[in-house]
Amino acid sequence: MGIDSESDIAANLQIGPTTLGMVRIYIEADGVDLPLDFDPEEALEIAEELRVAAETIRKGTRG
Repeated sequence: MGIDSESDIAANLQIGPTTLGMVRIYIEADGVDLPLDFDPEEALEIAEELRVAAETIRKGTRG
């Protein structure tokens, strides 16, 4: 499965700060609990990538 493949898998996504100064992206799906911790700089880079991807789709183009 690639980034551009559709999927019927449903998952819950939570994002927030941890008590250790990290930003956690937490993914929960059928049989999967996946906590991903990032330092603040990495989290900002991920946020920028999300913003760029959303803007690309909004403009009707694909990267």
